[in-house]
Amino acid sequence: QFLYFIEPLKTPDPKTMVSKTQLAIGAAAVGAIAVAAEGAAPGCADKYPQSAAFFGAMGCASALIFANLGSAYGTAKSGIGLAHLGIIHADRIMRGIVPVVMAGILGIYGL
Repeated sequence: QFLYFIEPLKTPDPKTMVSKTQLAIGAAAVGAIAVAAEGAAPGCADKYPQSAAFFGAMGCASALIFANLGSAYGTAKSGIGLAHLGIIHADRIMRGIVPVVMAGILGIYGL
């Protein structure tokens, strides 16, 4: 028996079981509370204009796009400089990797 750690199913205790009527009453109470809370509090459409969500999403999208475009541009320019450094001063390549890594980190921060 390799399944020795699985316990056999136990019969439920009738004292702790919830009946269908109790479940239906609880669901109705939750629904009534939700309807009452919705009517009491002003909605989002009452507070903010309809275009607020659009401009918020477009601001987030543009920040993400420009951060990653800048990171890609920085990585490309650093990579070109690193290739040139490898031709002229091959012993300084490890020092030239720092701008490439920093450009990638800035892209991650933009996410």
